[in-house]
Amino acid sequence: MTGADYLLPLRTKLRSMRTESFGADPAGARMERIRRSPHFVDGAFQNPVGARIRPSGSTVEFAKTYFQKEQRALRTPNGAVPVHPTTLADLAAPPVSGLRLTWMGHSSVLAEIDGRRILFDPVWGERCSPFPFAGPKRLHPTPLSLAALGPVDVVVISHDHYDHLDLPTIRALAGTDTVFAVPLGVGAHLERWGVPAARMHELDWNETATVAGISLTATPARHFCGRGLRNGQHTLWASWVVAGPEHRIYHSGDTGYFPGFRDIGAEHGPFDATMIQIGAYSEYWPDIHMTPAEGMRAHLDLQGGRPHGVLLPIHWGTFNLAPHAWAEPGEWTKDAGEEADQPVAFPRPGEPFEPAGELPSDAWWRGVSRPVVPTWRSSGPGRVPDEAPEPERDLDLAGDR
Repeated sequence: MTGADYLLPLRTKLRSMRTESFGADPAGARMERIRRSPHFVDGAFQNPVGARIRPSGSTVEFAKTYFQKEQRALRTPNGAVPVHPTTLADLAAPPVSGLRLTWMGHSSVLAEIDGRRILFDPVWGERCSPFPFAGPKRLHPTPLSLAALGPVDVVVISHDHYDHLDLPTIRALAGTDTVFAVPLGVGAHLERWGVPAARMHELDWNETATVAGISLTATPARHFCGRGLRNGQHTLWASWVVAGPEHRIYHSGDTGYFPGFRDIGAEHGPFDATMIQIGAYSEYWPDIHMTPAEGMRAHLDLQGGRPHGVLLPIHWGTFNLAPHAWAEPGEWTKDAGEEADQPVAFPRPGEPFEPAGELPSDAWWRGVSRPVVPTWRSSGPGRVPDEAPEPERDLDLAGDR
């Protein structure tokens, strides 16, 4: 450090210490566009419905739940997760129906729709963290390498949290010809990591980009953003509607339940398939992640209030991000689907399926998980719980989700 370094503002010094994984802050013309957004108010992006974005409740009770030995054992599989080894043969022939989905784990999904290939929230890294030595580690291997995946027309990013926007994955995809569709502000991260601005569509809510005959619309979600210790809410979060000439699909990204699902469904639905977040929920952050019951309700809202299409559960099984049992999202979603008479697909990671064909329905997680107590059944499976009570105070243990 030189003598001149002491004259630098503290904020500049802190930024210089940030590793590349933290990405970049929006600036210049990008920041000016953010300021013009109707969803950017008082210096930050706002949710469509009020939401507490920091964990709430009793620190002591959370610690008891999170660190208790028996509870920790429930949060991981007790054997090897049965991953389908996706091969070129699985993906070589086009889908007979024109629509095929392959869940790669967590929120990563390859959607082959009307002759195009869309990759949602690709995370191939070993940890969802800015550091290679700490943070939630992958509980199963990726079903195939990015190189083996083949060409992708569009990569869609829902928001900039580490379990949805992964530096090594983006760097690998930056070297291809793929186009990126991202919410406002997220392009700053991608540019720092080598994605040319000319290959990006950076959208506000309800804006649409068209790529190779496929429309991609950023739609509202109830969540938050940020990759650093201080979160300025300067990058937007979104769900996504993707529509081709024959099919429509929806990816929720991360979101708490809110009435806006009905509006999205009325304007863009119904959908042949929805990919809905049903994991990493907790009573300590009820506004920013959905339970499986809320995920089922969101799907039905998107479909006009009735069972339709296929629900693919996402955001579970790959990383340990919440106090609930590892297998609970699968069990609860299965119950919720049966009660609502809604078809739900339960593929193993890497197992392709066509929503119009035979759905994977085996409860594969039961072979590698401890028994789950179905506490949700006490109020009826699939029932959306009453509004959460007013939280006691903020917690800082869980971090960004």
